[in-house]
Amino acid sequence: MVLLLAQIDTWDLIKESQPVPIGVMLLLLVVSVASWTVIFAKWGTFRKARARNLSFLRAFRKSENLQTMATGVEQFPLSPLVSIFEYGYEEVDRQLKSRGTLGNRLAMERSLQLGVSEELGKLEQSMSWLATTASISPFIGLLGTVWGIMDAFTALGTAGTASLRVVAPHIGEALITTALGLAAAIPAAIFYNYFSHQLREMAARMEDFSLEFMNLAERSFGD
Repeated sequence: MVLLLAQIDTWDLIKESQPVPIGVMLLLLVVSVASWTVIFAKWGTFRKARARNLSFLRAFRKSENLQTMATGVEQFPLSPLVSIFEYGYEEVDRQLKSRGTLGNRLAMERSLQLGVSEELGKLEQSMSWLATTASISPFIGLLGTVWGIMDAFTALGTAGTASLRVVAPHIGEALITTALGLAAAIPAAIFYNYFSHQLREMAARMEDFSLEFMNLAERSFGD
């Protein structure tokens, strides 16, 4: 049977498939293309975020006080750490204008945490699509597989004879949907786990930066 399936052209199997398996194949193709689009986009997003954060962090650690750094943040556009810095600096500026000094460390911590949450939310965008693709694609492929097997038994009953030539095209059609389901799910699962790891690392860097920000703020404006 394997030899017979090998002799059948895959494209011919697809062209001769029933509407439901064809619909399943098209759906899996769309899901797979969308998944790879997200993968390439997230790969570029994380790569750029790491590079921009590194450049900003180097400048931040060389700065003598927050005011000096605040005047130069425009040099580091789209860095997640810059957004966190701006959240923290707004709270510092608010306290300085109202009290003349930093008197509410908790408020500063909360402002920095808001910045961290917002930036992590941006980095998490579209990752749910990868998780969904990894979860449902095998089941969508299984639907096409079951339908192909049902077609095989129907053809077998219609032909009235147990011939491999009768059932082989339908079995091949079922295997194609299975393969497409796995082809969509496996990369999505791999890269979802990879990006989740990158996100955890980014979150740790942001938390560390928040501590560095508070230390510099207290050195610059503390009592």
